[in-house]
Amino acid sequence: MDWFPLYNSLRISTVSTAAVFFLGLAAAYYIARLPRLIKGVLDVVLTLPLVLPPTVVGYLLLRLLGPNRPIGSWFLAHFGTKLVMTWWSAIFTATVVAFPLMYRTVRGAFESFDETLADAGRTLGLSNTYIFWRIRMPCCRQGILAGTVLAFARALGEYGATSMIAGYTPGRTATVSTTVYQLWRTGDDAGALRWVLVNLAISAVVLLTVNLLETRQKERKR
Repeated sequence: MDWFPLYNSLRISTVSTAAVFFLGLAAAYYIARLPRLIKGVLDVVLTLPLVLPPTVVGYLLLRLLGPNRPIGSWFLAHFGTKLVMTWWSAIFTATVVAFPLMYRTVRGAFESFDETLADAGRTLGLSNTYIFWRIRMPCCRQGILAGTVLAFARALGEYGATSMIAGYTPGRTATVSTTVYQLWRTGDDAGALRWVLVNLAISAVVLLTVNLLETRQKERKR
C-alpha cells in the first residue's frame, strides 16, 4: 500500500494548521475589539469559506493563483513558480477552508475571557503582550486547542477545492481524499475502502480529542 497520500495529507494539514493558528489568533483578538458593525461585516467575510461549496472556494482561488491570473502570473514571471498543481498548492486551500473554524472557536473563547484579569495585570504594569501570552492564552487554552484540532481535521479532509487547485498526481499531489475518489472512479473499491477506513480512524481520534477538551473546559468552569 502506497502511504504517500497520507503523508502528503498530514504535511499539508500540519503546515496549514500552523498558519491558521496564528492568523486565527490575530483575527479573533483584534476583530473582537472593533465596533459592532465592522465586526459583523468582517465576520461574514472571514466565515464565508465555511459555508461556500468547496468547489466555489477552489474556483475563486484559481482566479487568483492561476498562471494567467494576477497573483499567479506575478509569481510565475518573477520566480518561475506556478502556484497551482503542486503538493503545496493544497496548503492554500486547506488554510482558507480551515481558517473560519479556528477563528470562530478562538473568538468565542476570547469573548468569554474575564477582562478584569487583563485590567488587573495592567494596573501591575504588565504589558499587553505579556497579558496576552501569559494570562489570556492560558485561560482560553481549551477553546484554542479545540479550534486547532478542528482546523487540522478540516484541512485533512479537504477535497473539493484541493482537487481543483492541486489536482491528482500519484506520488506528487495525491491526498487521502483525492485518492479515495480516484480509486473509486477507476473501480478499485477495495483500495478506496482502505483509505476510507484510514480517514475514519483519524476522524475518530480528532472527535475524541475535541470531546475531551470540551469536557475539561466544562470542568474548569464549575
